[in-house]
Amino acid sequence: MEIERAVCIVTGASSGIGEATARRLTGLGATVVLAARRTDRLESLARTLPRSSVVTTDVTAAGDVEHLVGRALEDFGRVDVLVNNAGQGLHVPLEELDPADLRAVFELNVVAPLRGMQAVLPSMRSTGAGAIVNVSSATSLRVFAGLGGYSATKAALNMLSQVARLELAGTGVEVSVVYPSVTATEFHQHLRAGHLVAGARTIIPDPPELVAEAIVLAIRTGEAHVLVADPPRAITPGDAEGWGALLARQSRGPAAPPDHGPAVDAPPAEGPATGGTAGTPPG
Repeated sequence: MEIERAVCIVTGASSGIGEATARRLTGLGATVVLAARRTDRLESLARTLPRSSVVTTDVTAAGDVEHLVGRALEDFGRVDVLVNNAGQGLHVPLEELDPADLRAVFELNVVAPLRGMQAVLPSMRSTGAGAIVNVSSATSLRVFAGLGGYSATKAALNMLSQVARLELAGTGVEVSVVYPSVTATEFHQHLRAGHLVAGARTIIPDPPELVAEAIVLAIRTGEAHVLVADPPRAITPGDAEGWGALLARQSRGPAAPPDHGPAVDAPPAEGPATGGTAGTPPG
């Protein structure tokens, strides 16, 4: 996929990985549709990005996702790229995991990207080209205590992405998964529930711009799996090279597990939901 002049939707664009991705795509000549719930942040960002537009969106609301894609088609005539960046963390031991929290995070981390894919596919099929990038997590490549619920949602997203890639083979639409580790965003300040796991292996946080580069690589190449590394690289999950690239970045320490996320788009005080913080776009 050529990024110059492409029309790209980025969810969770108001901060963190989404904001960095929107800036990078704009710098490469794309037109970017900025989607999140915090309109003020989106409008502030849009003022710095030529050719961008703002669509206030709660990605957990089906009507909002349809409206987002409809606006992009109305304004620009097509959608070439969808970056499903919305997501939220859930760091709770399974014994203490509230099913309501798991359902809310599943809605944001899995169902919302599915809706996004379904909404853009008719346009992409009609043009015979498209790139869908789903932002997953390196926690879905390994097993970490305390992250079972969150990692399960990302593993589900991985499977949806791989099945979509298989089902869309030959259509010109590529579906890719990007795997960040710890990223220097607001993510851990807005977990759905829980807290950082003390005593776990730690990774020096990546700047969100590095994740943006991995997303750009996925768009340009159509690779199925891209690990956030310096530089980002295509991997086969589970193979020696992919595992080695992840493990090489870890060091012993008392802080956070290798978890990631796009920053949540609203403070947790907004409450539970379909919803609540789980519906925020970083969603």
